[in-house]
Amino acid sequence: MILQMKDIQKSFVHKVRGDLHVLKGISLEVDSGEVVSIIGPSGSGKSTLLRCATFLETIDSGEICYKDEAAVTTNAQGKAEYVKPAQLRRFKQNFGLVFQQFNLFPHYSVLRNIMDAPIHVQKRPKEEVHEEAMELLRKMDLEKRADAYPCQLSGGQQQRVAIARALAMNPDILFFDEPTSALDPELTGEVLKVIRKLAEEKMTMVVVTHEMPFARAVSNRVIFMDGGVIVEQGDPELVFGAPQQERTKQFLRNYQQ
Repeated sequence: MILQMKDIQKSFVHKVRGDLHVLKGISLEVDSGEVVSIIGPSGSGKSTLLRCATFLETIDSGEICYKDEAAVTTNAQGKAEYVKPAQLRRFKQNFGLVFQQFNLFPHYSVLRNIMDAPIHVQKRPKEEVHEEAMELLRKMDLEKRADAYPCQLSGGQQQRVAIARALAMNPDILFFDEPTSALDPELTGEVLKVIRKLAEEKMTMVVVTHEMPFARAVSNRVIFMDGGVIVEQGDPELVFGAPQQERTKQFLRNYQQ
């Protein structure tokens, strides 16, 4: 098992509305080679769950394990305890994260964006990283844009560079946080094609998405979240074709209108 999250609790303090309880006891397991899509309305906690899994947000309580090794546990006082920073950096080697907004370095070329972390974080040889980066660009159909800068690329091309950058770290699992939400329909297709190919290659992925046909076609499992809880999960054909929970049915009806 690549990822295990148990009973994750997360609240944010809001100046006006007080505490916002965003994740209410979420548990999630992801096996090697599995593609899990997370769907649900805005504000349901989907992106927060990914940010907790990747340590961009700290949880209040619960447990997070990568490959059966605990990164976060809960102490006797019911508070989350994280491993020491040096250990946490090692845990971060397990995953890659692709954001909605690409987050490329604007002053770096495409090639340097991909090569920077493997060289400076993983301390790998430059020649080896260069070869792998060029292979990733070929895979993304961007080999001819290696020397271009992000501002010279379309949104779809920038997102494909972001995916290549995440893959360059050789992660065990890739997280996608609504990777097509900033793109128009044509560019969305470019990015979904890449993710679909990764799924065929058995890359372990967790994808937060509003692209329902894509989630249905590519996923091994679909999770429907609402109000900070998992309302329903299972085989894509069952969740989309014969949902059991009324809230799931309502969401899918509204989405298809």
